[in-house]
Amino acid sequence: MKIEWAPLRVPLERRLQIMVTAFFTSMLPILLSVSFLLVAGSLIYGGLLLRSLMLIYLVYVYVHHKNTQSVVDNNGWLITRTNRYHRYYRDYFPVELVKTAELPPNKNYILASFPHGILGTGIGINMGLEISKWLELFPQVRPKLGTLDQHFHVPFMREVIRCWGLVSVSKEALIRMLSKSNDPNHKENRDGFTSNAVAILVGGAQEAMDSHPGQYILTVKSRKGFVKMAIRTGSSIVPSFSFGEVDIFDQVANPPDSLLRRFQNVVKKITGVSPLIPVGRGFFNYTFGFLPFRRRIVQVVGSPIDVVKSDQPDPEYVDKIHSQVIEALEKLFEQYKHKYLKNSENAKLVVQ
Repeated sequence: MKIEWAPLRVPLERRLQIMVTAFFTSMLPILLSVSFLLVAGSLIYGGLLLRSLMLIYLVYVYVHHKNTQSVVDNNGWLITRTNRYHRYYRDYFPVELVKTAELPPNKNYILASFPHGILGTGIGINMGLEISKWLELFPQVRPKLGTLDQHFHVPFMREVIRCWGLVSVSKEALIRMLSKSNDPNHKENRDGFTSNAVAILVGGAQEAMDSHPGQYILTVKSRKGFVKMAIRTGSSIVPSFSFGEVDIFDQVANPPDSLLRRFQNVVKKITGVSPLIPVGRGFFNYTFGFLPFRRRIVQVVGSPIDVVKSDQPDPEYVDKIHSQVIEALEKLFEQYKHKYLKNSENAKLVVQ
């Protein structure tokens, strides 16, 4: 294999982008490792005071998550959601955000976001880490990003991801977020925001396993939970498509009948996470490594699909709204692929 080396002379700005991107790309294992070491080190090697404080904190984590689902009701500390370092991460690709319709701040929203890709990078930046563009395009609408509930059971790590605007995709957490009042005079809206928009990567781990450059394979036909949640809470569904998301990483070939895919399916069934083997670039080469490729990602936010609120969603109505979402995603793809994708004439959308 011929290695394509990166040039030695690179502007400082690009070096900083690479360093910040390396951190966020390996963020999950870093946070998990640091959290484990802090807890284990305190309980094993700490004195009586440190052990006591750690036990108190662990109890707090359990009780707080049980009572509040670890939700941060407002935008949190904005310095943790928009700053120079997060913009280095955004500009590495770069990641862009495109508005196609208004999101009035008098209701709450579920952003049905596709495709997942390896990490869900585009949506993670625009609605989690670097929300300056979102706040500009959608004023008074708080951006939130859904992730696995088990992440909020990990001490210390949960505090970090809460600062980044992440919320659990558990039923309880979503109902809490999407049932918030839209009244400007409500005490919870004193920050000037009257609406919550929660982005959900509907395809999840299954869609991540199908992520390969140039291939837009969506897992949505069997995913109707987000539609039921929208109906229960009266939230509008907003289709969102991130062009280029699948191009920033390749992964080791894992066709459906391969041994690797069967292993991934078993692990996903047990843990909810699929063990992917991503293939990217390195610090000093463009051929292999764990860094994502510099590929443009454009998140296009579609028009909201309104629903009629019901505590007991009718199956036929769920199917109707679900079909509208799929149709809207197909229209978004066909309408914008020529603008945001290279070789767009060969780009096909597979909905499964």
